[in-house]
Amino acid sequence: MVTGYQSFTGPNQCLAAKNRTPATPRPHRCHSCALEHLSPRPPRANDFPGSTFRGYVPTVAIDFTLSPEIEALRQRVRTFITTVVEPAEAEIKTLKDTDRRAYIDRLVGLRKSARDEGLWLPHMPADWGGMGLGHVELAMVQAEAAKTYYGPWVLNAQAPDEGNMHTLLHWATPEQSEKYLRPLCEGRTTSCFAMTEPEVAGSDPTLIRTSAYEDGDEWVINGHKWFISNAHRAAFAILVVRTEDDPEKPQAANTAFIIDIPQDGWTEVRQIETMHGSTGHSEIRIEDLRVHKSQMLGGRGQGHLLGQYRLGPARLAHCMRWIAQAESALDMMVERSLDRYSHGSLLAEKQGIQWMIADSAMELYQSKLMVLHAASKIDAGEDFKSEVSMAKHFVANSLNRIIDRSIQVHGALGYSTDTPLAHMYQQARWARFADGADEVHQMRIAQRTIAAWKDHGTTSSATGNLPL
Repeated sequence: MVTGYQSFTGPNQCLAAKNRTPATPRPHRCHSCALEHLSPRPPRANDFPGSTFRGYVPTVAIDFTLSPEIEALRQRVRTFITTVVEPAEAEIKTLKDTDRRAYIDRLVGLRKSARDEGLWLPHMPADWGGMGLGHVELAMVQAEAAKTYYGPWVLNAQAPDEGNMHTLLHWATPEQSEKYLRPLCEGRTTSCFAMTEPEVAGSDPTLIRTSAYEDGDEWVINGHKWFISNAHRAAFAILVVRTEDDPEKPQAANTAFIIDIPQDGWTEVRQIETMHGSTGHSEIRIEDLRVHKSQMLGGRGQGHLLGQYRLGPARLAHCMRWIAQAESALDMMVERSLDRYSHGSLLAEKQGIQWMIADSAMELYQSKLMVLHAASKIDAGEDFKSEVSMAKHFVANSLNRIIDRSIQVHGALGYSTDTPLAHMYQQARWARFADGADEVHQMRIAQRTIAAWKDHGTTSSATGNLPL
């Protein structure tokens, strides 16, 4: 008997194993029952009476086609984005700078149109007014919606609210859900997630310094947060603070609270000036902010766990949106190469440009496969940490490279703001450190790969655990 393989004798043997004549035993995976057996040879076609296969019979079904219902949904989203949202974006951009009231009314009107089309809240259950899509299905929706700047927001599937909705759905009490989750789902409020601090590395939440202590039925919080996306317009924050001085594990030091905004003790110092302007990310000073104990989200010491629960699917949702941006950049690159003539031929006929197109197409293909596989693991309830981490790193970097190539093919036009590429490039650079810097993801991927080899003598489980 070879350790780790099941003998083909015994009551649990499969038909293929029963039909074999023992010879010199050697292990292989049975393609009838997917168990490991000792057998003298690989399976053959005649091991499986009635089979139309000749040779090996596949143990898994790999099918990338969509059900008719999901394909119809994808087409509905694509049609809505291209015929309703995209034509409105030029007008919205003008109104934003000239008429704030008309700007808001136009955006709210787009959201109403999305609801009327049944394209509202794709990531939430029907009980909360959503479409109840799984992560694989959501990938299809986000990859269409994010081809426009406002698309995800119009569907109420934008960051950081999307991730906060998932978090509240899982961690909030019934009272908290009605007060905070319900208005989010209805599109009446918006939120932020406050964890990152300027004094410590944002990729290591165990270093958080913002602290809270108990005072009767309240907690008193002091600290400093920054780069808090959407804080300027949020109605509440999910705030992660340190409540335990000497926990058994460093990851058990933090606790999450729901903070109503505005309130005494919460001060927005500024909106931080970034590569893409001065809107979107805020610095927050917290001084003697008092919050009732009923505002604790999850249990005491579970802030790190809550954050990780939120960030896994949220990272993948970012990847879905980045794929849309990368595909738009590649489309623009190809269109430009077929339209621009230089030095005796179209750009599309020049090998250097073809290499850029080919590299971009291959990276986009890999990105899509990685996201679909990671999403399928989330939907199946399997451990998805490695797959999401690899997808986040790869898609973020591919996004930057593809947009950069597209700008190069466009030349001065790509560098200007006459196309969306310049703005896309500014946003894309953020992708390599948001929700975990590249190097942190690489560190974790390496650790899991080394651990897989130590535990199993192979790195297979660290590379997607796929049947290859």
